[in-house]
Amino acid sequence: MKLLSTFDANLLLNSVLYSTIGIIILLISFVVVEKLTPKHSLWKEVVENKNLALAFVAGCFILGISIIIASAIH
Repeated sequence: MKLLSTFDANLLLNSVLYSTIGIIILLISFVVVEKLTPKHSLWKEVVENKNLALAFVAGCFILGISIIIASAIH
């Protein structure tokens, strides 16, 4: 019961705000990488051509950038 009485709405607001900022930064970084490789479309290679190696690299990229963003925000 004490936990509910010490709940602060600012904590929830801060968590939502920082999560939103992190997701926006992640999407922007993904778009930048997609624009840096204009010859090949990442989506086309992964979905249409079933390029598993590229899907793995893209997943690792997203995880790496997510860890960097989380560390910077924390």
